[in-house]
Amino acid sequence: MSQDIPQSNKSFPTHPHASVVTGKEEPVTENAWSKLNAFTDARVGLGRSGISVPTKHLLAFQLAHAQAIDAVHTQLDSGALSKALLEQDWAKDWTKNCPPLMLHSRATDRATYLQRPDYGRRLDEESANKLDEHRASTTQDYDLAIVVVDGLSSLAIEQNTLPFLQALASHINDWKLTPICFVKQGRVAIGDDICERLNAKCVLVLIGERPGLSSPDSLGLYLTWGGKVGFTDAYRNCISNVRPAGLVYQEAARKAFYLLNEARTLKLSGVKLKDRSDDDLIMDTSKESKNFLIS
Repeated sequence: MSQDIPQSNKSFPTHPHASVVTGKEEPVTENAWSKLNAFTDARVGLGRSGISVPTKHLLAFQLAHAQAIDAVHTQLDSGALSKALLEQDWAKDWTKNCPPLMLHSRATDRATYLQRPDYGRRLDEESANKLDEHRASTTQDYDLAIVVVDGLSSLAIEQNTLPFLQALASHINDWKLTPICFVKQGRVAIGDDICERLNAKCVLVLIGERPGLSSPDSLGLYLTWGGKVGFTDAYRNCISNVRPAGLVYQEAARKAFYLLNEARTLKLSGVKLKDRSDDDLIMDTSKESKNFLIS
C-alpha cells in the first residue's frame, strides 16, 4: 500500500543575490563605484556574483597576471630592434658613423638576472672590452649616451623605444651622441658603466619597468649626469610610465629634454635637479634681479 510522503511547507533559503534563472534577480550585483573605471585602470567597483568576483573580472585579472609574467620572462630581440632603428630616416644621423652596439650584463641568463640584481648592473667582459675598444678608436667627445635595456619588460622596450626616440630626436640635434647601446639582462645602473667607459657627459637609460597588473608595457627613463660605477639612485632623474596609455611619447620627450638641458647647464642630476617642466612660474635668474621679499 502506497504511503503519502509528507511535504514540508518550508523552502531552502537562498542568498539574496544568488544567480537564478527566473529573470527576477540579476546574477551580478553592480557596484556604485564602477563609474570610476572610466578614469582609471585600477580595479575599482567590480561588483560581485554572490560572494565572489564576477567571472569576467576574474578572467581579466588572470589575463593581466599572465601578461605580466610574459613581459618579465620574454627575451628581447635586440637585433630586430636595432635593425628597425637603422631603417628610420630620423635616426640616420645617429647611426651613420657607428651602428648600434649589442651589449650584455654579467647576468648570463634570465634566472640569474632575477636572482642577482648586482650582476645586471655591470657589463660582462666582452661588452666592456667592446666599449673600451670603441673609446680608444675615436677622439670624439660625447654629450649623451642613449642606452636601451630590456629590464623587467621586454614588451615595453619593443613597443615604446622607437616612438619615444623619434619624439626625442628633434630636440637633441645639437647633442653629440655615442652609438646607441642595446643591453640584455640589464638594470638601470648599467648605464653608469657605459657612460663611464665611453666618457660621455650624460646617460639616458630606457628600460622596461616592473610590470603591473594593468601596465605590462611601461617604459622608464633614467637620466644621470656624469654617470660612474657605484652611483646610487640619488644621482638619477626618473620619468616613468611612458606608453600610449600612460605618459605619451611627445610629453615624455619634452620632459626628458628639459631635464637634459638643465643637467647640462647645472652639470648635475638626481635629487639636486628638480623637474619644473610643468611649472607656470617664470623665474628670473639674472644677476640684476632682486629678491622681491626683501626689496
